[in-house]
Amino acid sequence: MQGAQDMTTTWALVVETTVGASERKHMEAHVVAHISGSRAEALAELERRARSHSPEHPRSPRRRRLLREADGFLLVVDGAWQSFATRFTVAELLEDSDAPAAPERVPVSSGPVAAPGEPEEQVARDADGVPVKPAWLGRADLP
Repeated sequence: MQGAQDMTTTWALVVETTVGASERKHMEAHVVAHISGSRAEALAELERRARSHSPEHPRSPRRRRLLREADGFLLVVDGAWQSFATRFTVAELLEDSDAPAAPERVPVSSGPVAAPGEPEEQVARDADGVPVKPAWLGRADLP
């Protein structure tokens, strides 16, 4: 059952990274992308991003280690005085309060198309059903 669900699942790619230094050092998280498809596809994209990631800190890295975890990767970069970590996580998107509305599905008809306020008439269409002449072309009510 899980395999069938994966094909329609939206996965968030989350990057948590160390910002600041010394006493002000803390972690910040950002969703950097959404991937529709399988978890394996999302993890592959996440790994590509983790491998090419160049963190802001430390400015003079001495050692870089990329570790695989169950849900992603952990990048540990040692500097001259401190280590900095970046966690890359793949997580299933369950809810998004600012997601764009799904486009309304409008049935395609091969019937006549008329401009607003004009009587319907037969419209010439190409093989794909697209009108040869756009409905707005020649309308007097448009600027």
